[in-house]
Amino acid sequence: MRDGLRLAATTFTIAPVRPGRVDRGTAAVAMAVAPVVGALLGLLLGAVLTGLRLAHAPPVLAGALAVALEVLLTRGLHVDGLADTVDALGSYRDRDAALTIMRSPEVGPFGVAAVGLVLLIQATALGAIGYRPATAAIAGVTAAVATGRYAVTLACRRGVPAARPDGLGALVAGTVAAAPLIVDALLVAALAVPAVPARLWQGPLAVTAGLAAAALLVRHAVRRFGGITGDVLGAAVEVATTVTLVGLVLG
Repeated sequence: MRDGLRLAATTFTIAPVRPGRVDRGTAAVAMAVAPVVGALLGLLLGAVLTGLRLAHAPPVLAGALAVALEVLLTRGLHVDGLADTVDALGSYRDRDAALTIMRSPEVGPFGVAAVGLVLLIQATALGAIGYRPATAAIAGVTAAVATGRYAVTLACRRGVPAARPDGLGALVAGTVAAAPLIVDALLVAALAVPAVPARLWQGPLAVTAGLAAAALLVRHAVRRFGGITGDVLGAAVEVATTVTLVGLVLG
């Protein structure tokens, strides 16, 4: 359990935690607690957004600074995964060629466009959420970031294969059992309830939409690549987070 928590912290954040044992057993724990790590990160970002509102920062600037902080605290790994996954999917090449594109350090036009649009949408949505009452703002950001990490938990459920015999995907694919999936789903849904006080159903609905979008992406990636990779998991984080944020600010 301790090594799994360490692996979760070092995988999803830049937390200065000493690494422990790394195997599929610890990977199962790490992927199961991913939404908890996301919730803690979202709590921090929500507090920062609230502080920026109190400092009278313009909403777009506040949202952009929050996105920049999130990218910094995660080493930009998920954004990089989004770019590589979209480049590979957009190439319309066969499985092996697409996986080669995904491993390339270069970013193509599909990846650049995807990252730019996702970060722009996130910054705008976060800016709007940050100017809600503090409790709702923090709840919204926390729920959205936790949802992004729950998308990884969902993608690592048993029955989902890895695309390669090595790498992060091979380590974590198929490690998460049904019980953690259910517990994490309830946790993320509960976090989202106070995000829109006037419509308590909107937060859980936004979470559902975010997870559905990420699930469609993962399903398509499994068909194209034969399974998941670390890049696909990063893309799932960004897609789920972005769609959830959009769902929280509509209406």
